[in-house]
Amino acid sequence: MADPSSYRPRPGQIPDTPGVYRFRDEHRRVIYVGKAKSLRQRLANYFQDLAGLHPRTRSMVTTAASVEWTVVSTEVEALQLEYSWIKEYDPRFNVKYRDDKSYPYLAVTMNEEYPRVQVMRGHKKKGVRYFGPYAHAWAIRDTVDLLLRVFPVRTCSAGVFKNAARTGRPCLLGYIGKCSAPCVSRVSAEEHRELAEEFCDFMTGRTGTYLRRLEKQMMEAADEMEYERAARLRDDIEALKKAMEKNAVVLADATDADLIAVAEDELEAAVQIFHVRGGRVRGQRGWVTDKVEEITTGALVEHALQQLYGEETGDAVPKEVLVPALPEPVEPVQEWLTERRGSNVSLRIPQRGDKKALMETVERNAQQALVLHKTKRASDLTTRSRALEEIADALDLDSAPLRIECYDISHLQGDDVVASMVVFEDGLQRKSEYRRFQIKGFEGQDDVRSMHEVITRRFRRYLAEKEKTGEWTDGENALTEEDGRPRKFAYPPQLVVVDGGQPQVAAARKALDELGIDDIAVCGLAKRLEEVWLPDEGDPVVLPRTSEGLYLLQRVRDEAHRFAITYQRTKRAKRFRSSPLDDVPGLGETRKQALIKHFGSVKRLRSATIDQICEVPGIGRKTAETIAVAFAQAAPAAPAVNTATGEIMDDVEDGAPGTTGSPQESPTADAPEERRGQET
Repeated sequence: MADPSSYRPRPGQIPDTPGVYRFRDEHRRVIYVGKAKSLRQRLANYFQDLAGLHPRTRSMVTTAASVEWTVVSTEVEALQLEYSWIKEYDPRFNVKYRDDKSYPYLAVTMNEEYPRVQVMRGHKKKGVRYFGPYAHAWAIRDTVDLLLRVFPVRTCSAGVFKNAARTGRPCLLGYIGKCSAPCVSRVSAEEHRELAEEFCDFMTGRTGTYLRRLEKQMMEAADEMEYERAARLRDDIEALKKAMEKNAVVLADATDADLIAVAEDELEAAVQIFHVRGGRVRGQRGWVTDKVEEITTGALVEHALQQLYGEETGDAVPKEVLVPALPEPVEPVQEWLTERRGSNVSLRIPQRGDKKALMETVERNAQQALVLHKTKRASDLTTRSRALEEIADALDLDSAPLRIECYDISHLQGDDVVASMVVFEDGLQRKSEYRRFQIKGFEGQDDVRSMHEVITRRFRRYLAEKEKTGEWTDGENALTEEDGRPRKFAYPPQLVVVDGGQPQVAAARKALDELGIDDIAVCGLAKRLEEVWLPDEGDPVVLPRTSEGLYLLQRVRDEAHRFAITYQRTKRAKRFRSSPLDDVPGLGETRKQALIKHFGSVKRLRSATIDQICEVPGIGRKTAETIAVAFAQAAPAAPAVNTATGEIMDDVEDGAPGTTGSPQESPTADAPEERRGQET
């Protein structure tokens, strides 16, 4: 625990201007980012008597080992820089909204020649129109199924579309009238795009125009005694009305607004957002956060606005944002929202009428979300804490291992030897810290030597980064802004777990001892009996089968194995896909394909003369000579063997460039890897 006075800036050193500040811990990891109208006044609040600080603020300043700041011109710039740094550094003491799922959107790919309607998740793409988010993907599909009667827009994938165009036969939706079948030219690209634009107009709330138009067409068809056509139009009208009923009108005058509500207690806060477009609720989402600092409702709202609109522009930012409390000060936030939209944005608290009533509904949703989250999290926190305590007791550690790193070795009969490193913090995966290794020190199969090499390389990097950050020097750290972020291996674990028994554990301990590291515990988890092995111990530690500590170690070990075997398979597949043509300089994919198309297979190309190679369009004599030399220098391919029958297959290299034939693709050939993966 650090004393804040040890890194407190000297009087007069902090400027009295707007800016953004960062607190770092002893390993130079950014643990908190904040902004201030006056850096001097804001930072002075952190360096008062510890007894007067909020418990969470006190925990932050005692964890930190340094503070630094950047001066900006305006409060809007400070807001933008704070958002960027929070996204970049992911500080542990900042408010972080945990979205419990990736919410699905209804997307129309207007950036394609033939726009497609589909469900999309994740980051938004340029040129795609989005509607939502929705709570469930099935809600999107139900809505789309109804609307396709009236707006038969393409919904198929690129592969299905190309196949239909090639065969001249549309898919089932084209036959039943729920797709206009542009793949077989039933409509032109312009007509199909017009349908997609009408679909988007309907989804944005312009529903009256289409209903009135369809009703008029229905009456005209009835007057002309075209009763079948009138019946189809009647069914289309009912489908549109049914789709509209799914999103009842909640605000008059076709309002576009987002409503944000917050439910909080001393430890956590839940945020709920309703997206209203055209007066109807078109989407809903919710987040939950730990209140790791003393924070007001207005500040929570400000963080939620950053999370919602930090990467949005244009119409994605609505004209009106209704909140339960205004940030302090509100002007920079409102100016920032206006910049992102490109026109004025109203940020206010609803006082009366329909908007006030809808805000109360959103607040009830937030309260329910917080109650549900606390019910789930209570069990999770208790279980993880008990697991870490059981591990600490079993391994005789001074404290619970809050950061655990696990290593696993994977190979296929001594080839493509790789290793994985996975990280669990507070009993949860931290995938951004995962690392992969290629074994470089030797060739062949030796799990013990491989483990020694990996541990040595990882912690040698740790010592090097520790020295670079100036942690071993008495003077001030001289890191620049550009290289100030934590290095890949700069953060040490409290416990190293290796996949294996006593030999692997001894190798890991030996590697740490050779580097002079004696403050990191090591253990191994053997698969056969799930025994926990410790260095220099003749007998393993046996945890009860019902132990939460053993379950956590198994999860860590299994995740390391999964990560290692995935990397090993990737390397093996890449090696199998390689060919001598890859080493020919200036020979791209187009000319490779031309060579294979001309000769029919790599085997026939290998036996071709230089003059025959020159016959391929685009291949000159110099290139042909280089290709011939590459094949001459390459090792001859081993004959493929059918492992089921023992038959030697002659045409090993027939097929696409870079393949070595079908036997490697067979399930039988893959079986040894599966067994090897379980043993390593």
